[in-house]
Amino acid sequence: MKDIFYNYFILFFLAFIWGSSFILMKKGLVAFTDQQVAALRLFIAFLTLLPFLFKAIKDLRKTQIIPLLIIGLFGNGLPAFLFTKAQTTLDSSFVGILNSLTPIFTLLVGIGIFGKKISIQKFMGVLIGLFGVLFLYFSSMKINEINYAIFLVILATICYSISINVIKIYTTNLDAISIASIAFAFIGPFAGIYLFSTDFLEIIVSDIGMQSFFYVCILATVCTSFALVIFNGLIKKTSAIFASSVTYLIPLVALFWGLLDKETIKLFHLIGILIILQGVYLVTKE
Repeated sequence: MKDIFYNYFILFFLAFIWGSSFILMKKGLVAFTDQQVAALRLFIAFLTLLPFLFKAIKDLRKTQIIPLLIIGLFGNGLPAFLFTKAQTTLDSSFVGILNSLTPIFTLLVGIGIFGKKISIQKFMGVLIGLFGVLFLYFSSMKINEINYAIFLVILATICYSISINVIKIYTTNLDAISIASIAFAFIGPFAGIYLFSTDFLEIIVSDIGMQSFFYVCILATVCTSFALVIFNGLIKKTSAIFASSVTYLIPLVALFWGLLDKETIKLFHLIGILIILQGVYLVTKE
């Protein structure tokens, strides 16, 4: 019972952190380009995790190099750029809502690529949660918001689902912080090289540049490094489907930030939230 309470606490805690990441990306985009925000996020996260890298390498097996490269690329690198690009044309709350597609792709990737089996109950939970997300999205959608950016977010969720399954299967001997530090070692240096090849240093010296830099620092340390260590640990402690169900809760946090930003919360928001929570219950119930 204690473990169940702890797992749910972590699930909701992660939802709050990651649900807040979209508004932080939006703040970062005020001064920087979408590529700069993504690269800065990855580079700072890499530096944050660097002290743990040398210990992590000692436990690394040669057969895990490719899986950890996949985790770094699909779990961190590509989604960072895809999400920031999408937020140049989509509201942060909508990006948070679309991010909730991750569990259904985690299920499909697990079945299609890794040959996993799943109960009818969990499958129904995924479908109900997805329905709730779609209900929220299409109830809020405006005609001019249908654009290619939606597909960028969907692609990012597919990337996440691949990484989640790889973590569960190929990193059994590594702890959560080792997985994160090694994964970022594959992408962080390249992100830094790209970042400093742009006009980043010229932008950051301005007042607006420093403000955006502050928000991206929070995004990189709290919403990336810290959150990924917790998330990787949750995957190893529970299941890929349970851990990925955190993305069903992220729209709730996105709506919360919208309320603080004086956005109107309507009846269909509450209905969608209730549908999503029912899906989460079925997915996570053992």
